[in-house]
Amino acid sequence: MARVFVYGTLKKGQPNYKHMINTAKGLAKFQGRGRTVEKYPLVIAGKYNIPYMLNIPGTGHQVAGEIYSVDDQMLQFLDEFEGCPEMYQRTLMRIEVVEWEGKGSTSEARAAAEGVVECFVYSTMTYPPEWVGLPYHDSYDSSGKHGLSYVLRESR
Repeated sequence: MARVFVYGTLKKGQPNYKHMINTAKGLAKFQGRGRTVEKYPLVIAGKYNIPYMLNIPGTGHQVAGEIYSVDDQMLQFLDEFEGCPEMYQRTLMRIEVVEWEGKGSTSEARAAAEGVVECFVYSTMTYPPEWVGLPYHDSYDSSGKHGLSYVLRESR
């Protein structure tokens, strides 16, 4: 099992969460909530209002999201879903645990109790330069005050 941190449309209550609970795509077990240890710019960009975490450590905010434990099948699905490695790149990042529900090995529980876990995160290094000038968010909600509703793939 691999640990994945999601901060956008794959979170609970967001437009693509249905994929996280679709066992035909693999297994994803909610472990808890967290935020990036380092600051990153989280922007909403493009004509479909997609949330992107720009891989510019030290700029922006600590980004809030959810931590999942996923099997190989789900990880492969997520790579395809996220357009990895062209649109997003999957990299390891340190995530500060805010709330932990996960049950697992003692080493996993100990790491969570210490407050920081390593997770795969889909961020991007391949973006138009003007995205750096967009407003930065510390968390994402498709129906947030920003007024930029995400456009589902099936509606594009």
